[in-house]
Amino acid sequence: MRLNEQIVKEIVDAIQDKKGKNIVVINLSSLKDAPCSYFVICEGTSSIHVNSIEYSIKDDVNKRTGVKPYAVDGLKNSEWVAMDYGHVIVHVFQPQVRSFYKIEQLWEDAEIIEVPDID
Repeated sequence: MRLNEQIVKEIVDAIQDKKGKNIVVINLSSLKDAPCSYFVICEGTSSIHVNSIEYSIKDDVNKRTGVKPYAVDGLKNSEWVAMDYGHVIVHVFQPQVRSFYKIEQLWEDAEIIEVPDID
C-alpha cells in the first residue's frame, strides 16, 4: 500500500473510532490541477466532537505512519477543521457548515467513495 493510501485508511479508521459521520473519500489523483491527491471529509456533531475527531486523526496517523500534518486550521471555533497532510487534506465539519460549503459538489468529476457510518 502506498503511503498516501495508508494515510487515508488511518484517517478513516480514526474518524470511525470517534463516531464521525458521513465520511467521504474523494480521489483527486486523476484530475489535472487538483490541489492534492485525496480529500477526506466527515462530520462531527458539535465543536467538542469535531475537536475529538481531529485529535484522533492526528494521534493515530502519527502513531501508525510516523506522519504529522503540515498544518491544522479551524480549531478556534471547530465548525470546520482542515488538516493538511500534503497529498491528503482532511475536512472535519459540523453538519450545517458542511451543507453550506458543499465541497463534494466542487469535485464531482473525481472518484467519490462514501464510507458507511459505524454505530
